[in-house]
Amino acid sequence: MNARELPATCRSYGLEVPIAAPRDTVWAALVDETDAWWLPDFHMVASDSVLRLDARAGGALVEHQDDGGSLLWYTVQLVRPGEALHLVGHVAPEWGGPATSMLALTLEARGDKTVLHVRDSLFGHVTDEQAESLRDGWIQLFTEGLRRHVEG
Repeated sequence: MNARELPATCRSYGLEVPIAAPRDTVWAALVDETDAWWLPDFHMVASDSVLRLDARAGGALVEHQDDGGSLLWYTVQLVRPGEALHLVGHVAPEWGGPATSMLALTLEARGDKTVLHVRDSLFGHVTDEQAESLRDGWIQLFTEGLRRHVEG
């Protein structure tokens, strides 16, 4: 196989997801009920895999299957309970990388609602199209998944 040079760039984007629930309810769903709101199309290991988030520095968001198959989505970099979760993950070449994603999720109370702020900063082999696709995926996951789960 011939060596190939890939361009390295940085891309960053953000989005906000309003959720009609108190911040502590959204936080609990985000970190303790991940598998309940993670959409089926976002399972990469198998359709019956399970997602778990160990929300402490050094913890991880991991998808696993009973037969031993697993995928490390992100490693936890920072936790401020009820407020913020910072994650660092890798995008394999098979999914458009190699690249690194630094994902920051923060919760802001606004009256009786909560706004989930999502900021993803990517560096490595990342095109505008890949960044937009990732942004669209987070929108879908956090609106159709997390928000729908929390709002019931």
